[in-house]
Amino acid sequence: MTRIAKGAIPSPNIWNTPQIYELENRAVDPDGAADAAMRALRPWDGATVLDIGCGTGYHLPVLAAEASRVIGVEPHGDLAGLARRRCAGLPNVTVHAAAAQDLPLPDAAVDVAMARWAYFFGPGCEPGLRELSRVVRRGGAAFVVDLDATRGSFGRWFSHTVPTYSAREVEAFWDRHGWQRKELDLRMTFRQRADLEAVLRIEFTPEVAERAIAETPGLELPYPNVLRWRHF
Repeated sequence: MTRIAKGAIPSPNIWNTPQIYELENRAVDPDGAADAAMRALRPWDGATVLDIGCGTGYHLPVLAAEASRVIGVEPHGDLAGLARRRCAGLPNVTVHAAAAQDLPLPDAAVDVAMARWAYFFGPGCEPGLRELSRVVRRGGAAFVVDLDATRGSFGRWFSHTVPTYSAREVEAFWDRHGWQRKELDLRMTFRQRADLEAVLRIEFTPEVAERAIAETPGLELPYPNVLRWRHF
């Protein structure tokens, strides 16, 4: 039986179909724009980096190539196990099965924390932000990379899939907590059409996914995102 950390927010796409989400990870941001934007604000060379909601650990090896220590936290026990296996040969990587609002780390333990399409911060997620304030050292930074639901076809498909999502309330939440934002014009690029269609089907309701597939020719689609950050 899969162990789920208490208080975890389900992520149906990767939790239910990790093999398809792997295709999505490979397709997203081939230009490395998200990492470049974060590095420009707070580099992580030689730093201790925390990846919140690391899933199967896709980004951990890349982080480990520059950081002195990388810590992955993932609430889904099976995915955390896959992340450990992925990083078995990397002595500077540790993976914990835990939730974002209950990080198994001491105070002031990390220099850079990031959550990438993993923890939908917004109203009600204040415990996660408090944990970031606790574990990030002075001089460090926290980043959240997430879909921008207000832009492009992807944002429109997301809004039709999750009609209760309020971009206005989310923006007000971040403003109240003193975070800054930057729009990221990312893209997804796939090797074959079947992979693109499979990813759209795990991201949206069946009706919306079929509409998205019909509206998307070829092997690439724009993926508007927003980078949010706070210095400590």
